[in-house]
Amino acid sequence: MLSEYLMIGEITKPQGVRGEVKIRPCTCDPDRFDGLETVYVKRGEGFAPMNIHVNRLSGDAVFASVEGVTDRDQAEKLRGTLIYIDRAHAVALDDDTTFLADLYGLRGLTDDGRDLGELTDVMQPGGNDVYVFKGPLGEVLVPALKSVVQAVDLQRGEMRLDGRRLDEVAVFED
Repeated sequence: MLSEYLMIGEITKPQGVRGEVKIRPCTCDPDRFDGLETVYVKRGEGFAPMNIHVNRLSGDAVFASVEGVTDRDQAEKLRGTLIYIDRAHAVALDDDTTFLADLYGLRGLTDDGRDLGELTDVMQPGGNDVYVFKGPLGEVLVPALKSVVQAVDLQRGEMRLDGRRLDEVAVFED
């Protein structure tokens, strides 16, 4: 089941003395913070809205004011807080694109009948992403190539892979 919320950043520290915070974006496009007014933070088992005002984007950081936070001590209490957006306000994706968060937990199955197990990590070394599956074959590293990944079915919780191509490019744990 897809989560209703997607993580887009983490508050890393206070910035200045007037309650501003520095946010590390966890998204491919930090500009998605531009004009963002409401984010969500996890509170127990649920999510609570938090109003913010994005003051500026600078390289790989977002600087924002949080409603009700007026000094450095209050901002310090937010350090490490993960920031989420609800799916209704998430950026639109192309038909063949999926949020990384939705890939975790998918079962990797090949067209020749092998079960790679569960997708547990997505490495982003630059260039192509690499999917990490853990299961009956041990740890398997699979480059995210269209020639390898045949289909992603989020409803069934499966990623279908080309077995022949997988043997050519995947790294299998020895």
